[in-house]
Amino acid sequence: MKGVTKKLLELVSDLVGDPKGAFNIREDGQCAGRQSTENIQINTKKDQPGIDIIVQPDTKGETIYIPACITHSDVDDLVYNDFYIGDGAEVTIVAGCGVHTEGEESSQHNGVHRFFIGKNARVLYLEKHIGIGEGTGKRIINPKTYVEIEDGGYMEMNSTQIEGVDSTNRFTKAALKQRAKLVVKEKIMTHDDQTAETNFEVDLNGEDSGADLISRSVAKDRSRQMFRSRINGNTRCTGHSECDAIIMDQGVVSAIPELTANHVDSALIHEAAIGKIAGEQLIKLMTLGLTDEQAEAKIIEGFLK
Repeated sequence: MKGVTKKLLELVSDLVGDPKGAFNIREDGQCAGRQSTENIQINTKKDQPGIDIIVQPDTKGETIYIPACITHSDVDDLVYNDFYIGDGAEVTIVAGCGVHTEGEESSQHNGVHRFFIGKNARVLYLEKHIGIGEGTGKRIINPKTYVEIEDGGYMEMNSTQIEGVDSTNRFTKAALKQRAKLVVKEKIMTHDDQTAETNFEVDLNGEDSGADLISRSVAKDRSRQMFRSRINGNTRCTGHSECDAIIMDQGVVSAIPELTANHVDSALIHEAAIGKIAGEQLIKLMTLGLTDEQAEAKIIEGFLK
C-alpha cells in the first residue's frame, strides 16, 4: 500500500494500520486489501467494478471499513457497492474518499452505493471526503446513494467534506416502509472556486415512517453551493429538512426545498437560514484576546461541529 494511501486512510477513516473486522480498501480503482468476518461477507462483483457487502441477520456491534483512495492525477474511478443488511442487524459502516493530485490532470472518484436494510436493522454510515496534494488538477468526488429501508429499520448517515474537494455533486434517494427512519447529517465547507451540490429525495411510503435531513455548510471566497431537498409524504409520516449556511467573502449558497404531502396525515417541515457571521459574535471573541481570523475560525469550527 502506498504512503499516500496510508495518509488518506487516516484522514477519511481514522485508520492507522490494518483495521479490525471486515474491510475493503480501494486504491486507484483496485483492491488494496480485503477481509471478511464470520457475519460479514465482502465479495467482488462479477458484472461491474465494486463489491457486495452481506451482513447476516442479527449481527451486532461490528464495523465495516470501505474507504476509497486516489493517489495521483489523471484517475477516473467508478465503483458500485451494494450493502445487504440482514433483519435485526446493528452495524457501523465507515466509508469516505480521499483524492490526491500532484499534477495538472484532474482525478475523480464516483461511488454508487445501494443499501438494502432489513426489518428492524440499524445502520450508522460515516462518510468523509477530502482532497489533498500540491497539483493543480481538480479533485472531484460525486457520490450517489440509494437506500431502501424495510419495516422498523433505521439508518443514520453522517457526511463530512471540509477541505480540498474542488467539485462535488451528491445525490441521495431513499424509500422507507412502515416505521422506518432515515437521518442525514451533512457538513460542507468550500473555498476558492470550489462547487458543491447536494440533492436529497425521500419517499415516505410506510405508515409512521420518518426522515430528518440536516445540512450545515460554509461557503468562502468565490465558492458556490446548492442544497436541494425533496420529501414526499405518501402516508401518515413525518419529514423534516433543514439547511443552515454561513456565507463569507463572495460565497454563494442556494437552498431549494420541496415538500409534497400526498396524505392528510403527513407532517412535513422545512427550515433554512443563510447569512454571514454576526458581528457581535466576532467582537465577543476578540475581547477575549482572539484576532479577527482566529475568532472567525472558532465560530466556523463550532458551527460545523
